[in-house]
Amino acid sequence: MRSDIRNIRPSKIVCVGTNYADHAKELGMKAPSEEPLIFMKPPSSIIYDGEDIVYPRGVTRLDFEAELAIVIKDKCRHIDEAAASGYILGYTCLNDVTARDLQSRDSQWTRSKSFDTFCPVGPWIETAIDPARVKVESYLNGGLKQSSDTGNLIFSAAKLVSFVSGVMTLLPGDIISTGTPYGVGPMLPGDEIEIRIEGIGSLRNRIVGEK
Repeated sequence: MRSDIRNIRPSKIVCVGTNYADHAKELGMKAPSEEPLIFMKPPSSIIYDGEDIVYPRGVTRLDFEAELAIVIKDKCRHIDEAAASGYILGYTCLNDVTARDLQSRDSQWTRSKSFDTFCPVGPWIETAIDPARVKVESYLNGGLKQSSDTGNLIFSAAKLVSFVSGVMTLLPGDIISTGTPYGVGPMLPGDEIEIRIEGIGSLRNRIVGEK
């Protein structure tokens, strides 16, 4: 069952860093084992299927990151992991677009993750999938770049909802993105990036230079 992602108004997008061990190794980082590493994107970074990702002036490397994202159904705080599924509306594709040169330059990730258009989501919210083992892939100009499944997540979707709700109140429409697997890479103006998740569908966006 699907619902229109354009109808939600998230107050926040909470993302999870290095939630696949192979991606942590790819970035030269240690994979977390005790608790998730979280950061945030602003709602102003959201775009939808078919809309353009803008390559900002001054950025020298712009990367794609394919991710399964959770959409919250009801307001919640301090939710047990066992009860988390009751607070999830559904799941969607998310591209955690990252200015990789800025990420390596800054001591935190806000600037590199937060430009307008840096959070493509869609094509819709799928309410009828099991997030425990779905394939997550990215294709750049039709060529496969990332391929893994959520069985390789360090922290599950339910664990992430529980953990984040212990830090902040989650509101209807809020998004939690579960992290990206190995294989992230650069995009250039004129490229098309597709995020494809089993049971959900495809999120496609083109990259354009900033005017």
